[in-house]
Amino acid sequence: MALITVSDALARILEQAQPLGTEDVPLVEAHGRVLARDLSALRTQPPADVSAMDGYAVRAADVGSAPASLALIGEVAAGHPGKEAVRPGEAARIFTGGVVPAGADTIVIQENTERDGDRVVVKAGAPAGKHIRRAGIDFAKGDLLLPRGRRLTGRDVMLAAAGNHALLPVYRQPRVAMFATGDELVMPGREPGPGQIVYSNGYALMALARAEGADVVDLGVVPDRMDETMAALRRAREAGADVLVTTGGASVGEYDLMHRAYTTDGFALSFWKVALRPGRPLMYGQRGSMRALGLPGNPVSAFVCAFLFLVPLIRVLTGRVDFEHPIESLPVGCDMPGNDGRADYMRATIARSPDGREVVTPWPTQDSSVMRALAKADCLLIRPPNSPPAKAGDLCPVLKLSL
Repeated sequence: MALITVSDALARILEQAQPLGTEDVPLVEAHGRVLARDLSALRTQPPADVSAMDGYAVRAADVGSAPASLALIGEVAAGHPGKEAVRPGEAARIFTGGVVPAGADTIVIQENTERDGDRVVVKAGAPAGKHIRRAGIDFAKGDLLLPRGRRLTGRDVMLAAAGNHALLPVYRQPRVAMFATGDELVMPGREPGPGQIVYSNGYALMALARAEGADVVDLGVVPDRMDETMAALRRAREAGADVLVTTGGASVGEYDLMHRAYTTDGFALSFWKVALRPGRPLMYGQRGSMRALGLPGNPVSAFVCAFLFLVPLIRVLTGRVDFEHPIESLPVGCDMPGNDGRADYMRATIARSPDGREVVTPWPTQDSSVMRALAKADCLLIRPPNSPPAKAGDLCPVLKLSL
């Protein structure tokens, strides 16, 4: 298969992707999930005019000239509305959240009053409407609170609860299964033998998928043997994976088995190689309802490819409408050479210039195995294919990293 562009690769991955099924979840489980339909208020908030302060509910006309002595007729607390109306010359003790009694049209804060037995002396008046939260100031019954496709924050869940929703309709979380291939890999905490390295990239990919709302199944590390690789593919299906992510074995060497394993197992591969650096050996295919991304084994390549392709795929499957990474244009902090026919996604950092502008500077080492530069980077500086040389200060496209 010939090299395809990053945009073409993403378009093929998302071409038939749709949100998964829906379910209703309780509020305590809704954070981070994506709404499956518009959510409207089931009640008005607040349902009546209420006091915003502790003080006294009075008629503004009675306190226009201070001091004014008013007769107390009772008190109103939150959840306990008063039964008597406030008439001329009267006041009701009221606390924050209490329903403003009939007849009263303003609240005098308690700091501006003085009790005198069964009367209250108002030392400073308040205009009509002062310190009153009007009914429906937040929302009215039937108002749209949250739109379909929104990933719920804690603030969103609070709003839904205030709208009297105990259950929220959300899209199902996609199940993402992952395994790495390679005889050279040993698990963290073990001493590597000759020619071995410590397995690391899967931990970043699992964190990336979980942060996007996926249910992750870790299938571990698989040796470079065809029977073991085929068995791992079967385990992914048995786990009910919507998406399978593999790392390693995606190139063309004798021990790179993933292309053969995918095709033998019945996956229809859409592409194998992308005009991308880092991450040229990248596969995508589908077998029934299960999608598969075959990522490179180099840690930085695997992460960049997962950020560019896996994250948008998960977002579409979870029902998000904002699935695309936003691209910004920032000035570069150094001269840069021209680019060849592959798109470069360079690990870079953003700093403030003396005039307060954000400036992006790539790390000097861009090798796809250097994880320290990736860990310190806060963005990917994009150099499109065949870009001409850039001077310091020129604008370049940037993808900010969320993790």
